[in-house]
Amino acid sequence: MLKEYLEFIAKSLVNKPDEVLVTEVPGEQSVVYELRVAKEDLGKIIGRQGRTARAVRILLGAASTRLKKRSFLEIVE
Repeated sequence: MLKEYLEFIAKSLVNKPDEVLVTEVPGEQSVVYELRVAKEDLGKIIGRQGRTARAVRILLGAASTRLKKRSFLEIVE
């Protein structure tokens, strides 16, 4: 559920939504989501001074609270 939510947010922000890839790495009490985008869209995902990435992480954290799991977002080049 969170993976699709994260994909939707990322695809809405970038110019090449076909190149958005979200990988889920589960752990015991947490989940790490690895987000890959096209090289030219990396700046759009990170934003100025990391504001967009921070906002996406806040949304992901709020959504994962309902599932009683911690989730982390890694933006992979």
